[in-house]
Amino acid sequence: MIRTGEEYRESIRDGREVWIGGERVKDVTSHPAFKPIVDVRARIYDMAHDEQHQDVMSYVEEETNSRNAIGLRLPHERQDWEDKRVAVDTVMKDIGGVVIRVGDETIGEVWSLYDGKEVLDAVDPQFTRNIEKHISRALRADPFHVSGNTDPKGDRSKRPQDQDPDMLLHVVKETDAGIVVRGAKYETAAAYANQAFVKPTIANWGDDALSDYAVGFIMDLGAKGLRHICRSGFAGRGTAKDYPLANRFDEIDALVIFDNVLIPWEDVLFYRHTKAATFIRSTLHRYSAFPFVQRVLTLADMMIGTALHNVRQTGLDKQQAVREKLATLACWRETINAHLTASIALAEKSPAGLLMPNQSLLYTGRVQAISKLPEMMHLARELCGGQICLTPDSSAFDDPELAPWLAKYYSVNENWVAEDRRKLLAYARDLLNSDYAGHRLTFELFAQSPPFAHLNAVYNNFDFSGPLDFVRRSADLSDRVMGVK
Repeated sequence: MIRTGEEYRESIRDGREVWIGGERVKDVTSHPAFKPIVDVRARIYDMAHDEQHQDVMSYVEEETNSRNAIGLRLPHERQDWEDKRVAVDTVMKDIGGVVIRVGDETIGEVWSLYDGKEVLDAVDPQFTRNIEKHISRALRADPFHVSGNTDPKGDRSKRPQDQDPDMLLHVVKETDAGIVVRGAKYETAAAYANQAFVKPTIANWGDDALSDYAVGFIMDLGAKGLRHICRSGFAGRGTAKDYPLANRFDEIDALVIFDNVLIPWEDVLFYRHTKAATFIRSTLHRYSAFPFVQRVLTLADMMIGTALHNVRQTGLDKQQAVREKLATLACWRETINAHLTASIALAEKSPAGLLMPNQSLLYTGRVQAISKLPEMMHLARELCGGQICLTPDSSAFDDPELAPWLAKYYSVNENWVAEDRRKLLAYARDLLNSDYAGHRLTFELFAQSPPFAHLNAVYNNFDFSGPLDFVRRSADLSDRVMGVK
């Protein structure tokens, strides 16, 4: 049943080995770098218990008569996706920003593996039973579930066997209790999450049917032998008044070291089966791309609102050139919205009988959202003007000697006084121009694989038969050009 925020906090006080800035973290729930984002995740848990949000964030399962999280519910009909979309929007509005790795966007990767039951059954039906068990557990135990994909990789011109084998996560030993793995993965939120779906990043296995690198499993992120080495955080680098987003929504990434970690057999989802590994790489985002792209829609709203406030305060919104830039931002925003909406309206049945967003429309929407994000961020910078990189910090506005001067030069009119203007410019800087903004942009470009893989997903899911057949008929070509006998 759905957990409370405090139950979540208690679940990650498990003695896990977390390092940041050369310091061993005693408690991720209270450490300054982690506390803000842990509090956000805790708030999401608590929202499912609030009278105001309970029916948006959760549902009552008929089988058990217990409340479960909407985000973890298996999608069987269009309303399930509509409900998930409303839940995500509700969270973003409640917290006043965007968080990406909180669980609802990564559980879909396990659903993708659930769609490969036939592939797994050909190797060992136990793997399918393990997947079904973990899907059920995720639904009812409500863990914070993340994803582990990217390895350090090392020299990519060499096979992993021809260099340090630990550059890619692999199995080093089988025991009666399970498999023992070594290597490392980069994972966002691993240091403060409960579990991760860990799987390989290799796409081309050649003729290698069996490989110790072809392994996927559910990982307890507090397990013995795991070491979380985190990047430095943005929270605390400046005051919350000057960096209102970085100090609330920084999602910490970690290099997670697997130092001979035991994975119980019941947590192994596939092993030494390159066909299963290839399947999951090709279908990994068929569900998770939806909540991921939906979050870019919120980013678009944040950029549009920030830019429009900035031009309206000085009356620049009356200029045609400014309106054209705002309209360009709006077109990008509505393009994302249209793809999300259409992917639900034209949703498709998956191989296992789930309902997945229309794959061609979803992946095309992802390309539009991510490929244009850098351009749209710069357009928003133009509309905000150079003051987002010139404005003094809040301490100057608070200083008795400087405050009158800053009030004079930063007040525009009776509606836009200096303090509101400072807040807006600080918000714009953190959204578009700060270290945190640059980090988030890079994260968006690669969090669900790099842009070239996004286009490859479109190629693999777009139905080319219609255009081909139209031209064959229109040009009066023979059936042979279509390969028709």
